[in-house]
Amino acid sequence: MKKNNYSYISIAFIILLFGIIFIPKIVNRVKDNKVVVNNENRSKPAAKFTEEEKKASALSFIKIEGEPKKVPDFSFTNQDGKTITQEDYLGKVYVVEFFFTTCPTICPRMNRNLVSVQDVFKDNKDFGIASFSIMPATDTPEILKAYAENYGVTNPNWNLMTGEQEKIHALANTGFNIYVGDVEDGELGFAHSGDFALIDKNGFIRSRTDDFGNPKIFYKGIISEKEKTDEDGNKQEITMLKEDIKILLNE
Repeated sequence: MKKNNYSYISIAFIILLFGIIFIPKIVNRVKDNKVVVNNENRSKPAAKFTEEEKKASALSFIKIEGEPKKVPDFSFTNQDGKTITQEDYLGKVYVVEFFFTTCPTICPRMNRNLVSVQDVFKDNKDFGIASFSIMPATDTPEILKAYAENYGVTNPNWNLMTGEQEKIHALANTGFNIYVGDVEDGELGFAHSGDFALIDKNGFIRSRTDDFGNPKIFYKGIISEKEKTDEDGNKQEITMLKEDIKILLNE
Protein backbone atom coordinates (compact mmCIF):
# COMPACT_ATOMS: atom_id res chain seq x y z
CA MET A 1 0.00 0.00 0.00
CA LYS A 2 2.88 2.39 0.80
CA LYS A 3 4.47 1.77 -2.61
CA ASN A 4 1.19 2.58 -4.33
CA ASN A 5 0.84 5.77 -2.30
CA TYR A 6 4.36 6.82 -3.25
CA SER A 7 3.55 6.13 -6.91
CA TYR A 8 0.43 8.30 -6.82
CA ILE A 9 2.34 11.07 -5.10
CA SER A 10 5.07 10.90 -7.75
CA ILE A 11 2.59 11.07 -10.61
CA ALA A 12 0.76 13.99 -9.03
CA PHE A 13 4.06 15.81 -8.53
CA ILE A 14 5.00 15.33 -12.22
CA ILE A 15 1.62 16.65 -13.41
CA LEU A 16 1.92 19.67 -11.11
CA LEU A 17 5.45 20.34 -12.31
CA PHE A 18 4.30 20.16 -16.00
CA GLY A 19 1.53 22.64 -15.28
CA ILE A 20 3.87 25.09 -13.57
CA ILE A 21 6.60 24.96 -16.22
CA PHE A 22 4.93 24.32 -19.61
CA ILE A 23 1.34 25.61 -19.55
CA PRO A 24 2.36 29.29 -19.17
CA LYS A 25 4.70 28.85 -22.16
CA ILE A 26 1.92 27.40 -24.31
CA VAL A 27 -0.43 30.23 -23.35
CA ASN A 28 2.23 32.80 -24.24
CA ARG A 29 2.83 31.19 -27.67
CA VAL A 30 -0.89 31.36 -28.46
CA LYS A 31 -0.97 35.01 -27.37
CA ASP A 32 2.03 35.77 -29.59
CA ASN A 33 0.31 34.02 -32.59
CA LYS A 34 3.14 31.47 -32.79
CA VAL A 35 0.72 28.54 -32.95
CA VAL A 36 -0.80 28.09 -36.42
CA VAL A 37 -3.94 26.00 -37.03
CA ASN A 38 -3.86 24.22 -40.40
CA ASN A 39 -7.28 24.30 -42.06
CA GLU A 40 -6.18 22.98 -45.45
CA ASN A 41 -7.36 19.45 -44.77
CA ARG A 42 -10.63 20.39 -43.16
CA SER A 43 -13.72 19.71 -45.24
CA LYS A 44 -16.10 22.54 -45.98
CA PRO A 45 -19.25 21.96 -43.89
CA ALA A 46 -21.90 20.31 -46.07
CA ALA A 47 -24.44 22.97 -45.18
CA LYS A 48 -22.23 25.64 -46.79
CA PHE A 49 -22.09 23.93 -50.20
CA THR A 50 -24.56 25.27 -52.74
CA GLU A 51 -26.51 22.80 -54.86
CA GLU A 52 -24.45 23.77 -57.91
CA GLU A 53 -21.19 23.21 -56.00
CA LYS A 54 -22.37 19.73 -55.04
CA LYS A 55 -23.23 18.91 -58.66
CA ALA A 56 -20.02 20.45 -60.01
CA SER A 57 -17.95 18.22 -57.76
CA ALA A 58 -19.58 15.25 -59.49
CA LEU A 59 -18.80 16.36 -63.06
CA SER A 60 -15.87 14.18 -63.93
CA PHE A 61 -13.54 13.85 -66.89
CA ILE A 62 -13.82 10.69 -68.94
CA LYS A 63 -10.37 9.12 -68.74
CA ILE A 64 -8.77 6.65 -71.13
CA GLU A 65 -5.56 5.06 -69.80
CA GLY A 66 -5.46 7.77 -67.14
CA GLU A 67 -5.75 10.69 -69.56
CA PRO A 68 -8.87 12.88 -69.89
CA LYS A 69 -10.60 12.07 -73.18
CA LYS A 70 -10.75 14.98 -75.59
CA VAL A 71 -12.89 15.35 -78.70
CA PRO A 72 -10.80 14.13 -81.66
CA ASP A 73 -10.21 16.20 -84.78
CA PHE A 74 -13.07 16.26 -87.26
CA SER A 75 -14.05 18.24 -90.34
CA PHE A 76 -17.53 18.04 -91.88
CA THR A 77 -20.03 20.19 -93.77
CA ASN A 78 -23.00 21.73 -91.97
CA GLN A 79 -26.51 22.59 -93.10
CA ASP A 80 -25.31 25.92 -94.51
CA GLY A 81 -22.55 24.35 -96.59
CA LYS A 82 -19.80 25.56 -94.22
CA THR A 83 -16.88 23.43 -93.06
CA ILE A 84 -17.08 22.84 -89.30
CA THR A 85 -14.25 21.42 -87.17
CA GLN A 86 -13.71 20.82 -83.47
CA GLU A 87 -11.95 24.19 -83.36
CA ASP A 88 -15.27 25.94 -83.99
CA TYR A 89 -16.50 24.63 -80.63
CA LEU A 90 -13.52 25.62 -78.49
CA GLY A 91 -14.64 28.02 -75.78
CA LYS A 92 -18.15 26.61 -75.96
CA VAL A 93 -20.04 23.99 -73.98
CA TYR A 94 -21.86 21.69 -76.37
CA VAL A 95 -23.90 18.53 -76.72
CA VAL A 96 -23.09 15.81 -79.27
CA GLU A 97 -25.55 13.44 -80.94
CA PHE A 98 -25.52 11.01 -83.87
CA PHE A 99 -28.72 10.77 -85.90
CA PHE A 100 -30.17 10.75 -89.43
CA THR A 101 -33.04 12.70 -90.90
CA THR A 102 -35.13 9.73 -92.06
CA CYS A 103 -34.92 7.93 -88.72
CA PRO A 104 -38.54 7.09 -87.85
CA THR A 105 -38.21 6.32 -84.14
CA ILE A 106 -35.66 7.69 -81.69
CA CYS A 107 -34.16 10.60 -83.66
CA PRO A 108 -37.31 12.76 -83.64
CA ARG A 109 -37.53 12.33 -79.88
CA MET A 110 -33.85 13.09 -79.42
CA ASN A 111 -34.03 16.28 -81.46
CA ARG A 112 -37.19 17.52 -79.78
CA ASN A 113 -35.34 17.13 -76.48
CA LEU A 114 -32.33 19.00 -77.88
CA VAL A 115 -34.60 21.84 -79.01
CA SER A 116 -35.84 22.10 -75.42
CA VAL A 117 -32.19 22.31 -74.29
CA GLN A 118 -31.46 24.89 -76.99
CA ASP A 119 -34.35 27.06 -75.80
CA VAL A 120 -33.03 27.17 -72.23
CA PHE A 121 -29.70 28.59 -73.44
CA LYS A 122 -30.96 30.58 -76.44
CA ASP A 123 -29.26 33.79 -75.29
CA ASN A 124 -25.91 32.17 -74.49
CA LYS A 125 -23.34 32.47 -77.30
CA ASP A 126 -21.10 29.93 -75.51
CA PHE A 127 -23.52 27.04 -75.92
CA GLY A 128 -23.83 24.82 -78.98
CA ILE A 129 -24.92 21.45 -80.33
CA ALA A 130 -23.15 19.14 -82.78
CA SER A 131 -25.39 16.71 -84.70
CA PHE A 132 -23.62 14.22 -86.96
CA SER A 133 -25.63 12.35 -89.61
CA ILE A 134 -24.81 8.65 -89.81
CA MET A 135 -26.41 8.54 -93.28
CA PRO A 136 -24.43 11.30 -94.99
CA ALA A 137 -25.05 9.95 -98.50
CA THR A 138 -28.69 11.00 -98.30
CA ASP A 139 -28.38 13.72 -95.65
CA THR A 140 -27.05 16.51 -97.84
CA PRO A 141 -26.65 20.07 -96.54
CA GLU A 142 -29.97 20.93 -98.18
CA ILE A 143 -31.76 18.05 -96.46
CA LEU A 144 -30.17 18.97 -93.13
CA LYS A 145 -31.20 22.61 -93.59
CA ALA A 146 -34.84 21.64 -94.13
CA TYR A 147 -34.70 19.27 -91.15
CA ALA A 148 -33.27 22.03 -88.92
CA GLU A 149 -36.00 24.44 -89.96
CA ASN A 150 -38.68 21.81 -89.38
CA TYR A 151 -37.52 21.17 -85.82
CA GLY A 152 -37.01 24.82 -84.93
CA VAL A 153 -33.22 24.92 -84.78
CA THR A 154 -32.33 28.56 -84.09
CA ASN A 155 -29.02 28.37 -82.21
CA PRO A 156 -26.24 29.58 -84.57
CA ASN A 157 -23.89 27.11 -82.87
CA TRP A 158 -26.09 24.11 -83.67
CA ASN A 159 -24.45 22.43 -86.64
CA LEU A 160 -26.05 19.46 -88.38
CA MET A 161 -23.18 17.84 -90.24
CA THR A 162 -22.57 15.50 -93.14
CA GLY A 163 -19.43 14.04 -94.67
CA GLU A 164 -17.75 10.70 -95.32
CA GLN A 165 -19.75 7.92 -93.70
CA GLU A 166 -16.71 5.95 -92.60
CA LYS A 167 -15.26 8.96 -90.80
CA ILE A 168 -18.54 9.82 -89.08
CA HIS A 169 -19.03 6.25 -87.89
CA ALA A 170 -15.45 6.15 -86.61
CA LEU A 171 -16.00 9.45 -84.81
CA ALA A 172 -19.05 7.97 -83.10
CA ASN A 173 -17.63 4.60 -82.14
CA THR A 174 -14.04 5.56 -81.38
CA GLY A 175 -14.12 9.30 -80.77
CA PHE A 176 -17.14 9.36 -78.46
CA ASN A 177 -17.82 5.67 -77.79
CA ILE A 178 -21.40 6.26 -78.93
CA TYR A 179 -22.55 3.17 -80.81
CA VAL A 180 -23.32 3.36 -84.53
CA GLY A 181 -23.48 0.25 -86.71
CA ASP A 182 -24.87 -1.48 -89.78
CA VAL A 183 -27.52 -4.05 -88.94
CA GLU A 184 -30.10 -5.86 -91.04
CA ASP A 185 -33.02 -5.12 -88.72
CA GLY A 186 -32.03 -1.60 -87.77
CA GLU A 187 -33.67 1.65 -88.81
CA LEU A 188 -33.09 1.69 -92.59
CA GLY A 189 -30.08 -0.57 -92.11
CA PHE A 190 -28.54 1.28 -89.17
CA ALA A 191 -28.62 1.01 -85.41
CA HIS A 192 -27.37 3.80 -83.19
CA SER A 193 -27.38 5.00 -79.63
CA GLY A 194 -29.85 7.54 -78.34
CA ASP A 195 -27.32 8.99 -75.91
CA PHE A 196 -25.85 12.49 -75.80
CA ALA A 197 -22.27 13.43 -74.90
CA LEU A 198 -21.47 16.66 -73.05
CA ILE A 199 -18.29 18.59 -73.94
CA ASP A 200 -16.70 21.39 -71.92
CA LYS A 201 -15.13 24.61 -73.18
CA ASN A 202 -11.73 22.97 -73.61
CA GLY A 203 -13.03 20.05 -75.66
CA PHE A 204 -13.08 17.41 -72.91
CA ILE A 205 -15.93 14.93 -72.47
CA ARG A 206 -17.56 15.43 -69.07
CA SER A 207 -20.31 13.74 -67.06
CA ARG A 208 -21.66 13.07 -63.61
CA THR A 209 -20.60 10.08 -61.56
CA ASP A 210 -22.72 7.24 -60.28
CA ASP A 211 -23.10 6.15 -56.65
CA PHE A 212 -19.79 4.27 -56.90
CA GLY A 213 -17.83 7.23 -58.23
CA ASN A 214 -17.72 5.98 -61.83
CA PRO A 215 -18.50 8.44 -64.66
CA LYS A 216 -21.89 7.96 -66.26
CA ILE A 217 -20.27 9.11 -69.54
CA PHE A 218 -23.52 9.81 -71.43
CA TYR A 219 -26.96 11.34 -70.95
CA LYS A 220 -30.10 9.51 -72.07
CA GLY A 221 -31.44 11.51 -74.99
CA ILE A 222 -34.70 9.75 -75.83
CA ILE A 223 -36.85 10.24 -72.73
CA SER A 224 -38.37 13.70 -72.38
CA GLU A 225 -38.84 15.70 -69.20
CA LYS A 226 -42.59 15.42 -69.68
CA GLU A 227 -42.44 11.62 -69.95
CA LYS A 228 -40.21 11.36 -66.85
CA THR A 229 -39.59 7.63 -67.35
CA ASP A 230 -39.73 5.14 -70.22
CA GLU A 231 -41.52 1.80 -70.35
CA ASP A 232 -38.55 0.11 -68.67
CA GLY A 233 -38.54 2.52 -65.75
CA ASN A 234 -35.45 4.46 -66.85
CA LYS A 235 -35.59 8.08 -65.70
CA GLN A 236 -35.22 11.04 -68.04
CA GLU A 237 -31.85 12.83 -67.97
CA ILE A 238 -32.65 15.98 -69.95
CA THR A 239 -33.08 17.97 -66.73
CA MET A 240 -29.72 16.66 -65.53
CA LEU A 241 -28.14 17.63 -68.86
CA LYS A 242 -29.47 21.19 -68.61
CA GLU A 243 -28.14 21.52 -65.06
CA ASP A 244 -24.70 20.26 -66.06
CA ILE A 245 -24.50 22.53 -69.11
CA LYS A 246 -25.06 25.47 -66.78
CA ILE A 247 -22.31 24.24 -64.47
CA LEU A 248 -19.80 23.95 -67.35
CA LEU A 249 -20.79 27.37 -68.73
CA ASN A 250 -19.86 28.84 -65.34
CA GLU A 251 -16.48 27.12 -65.13
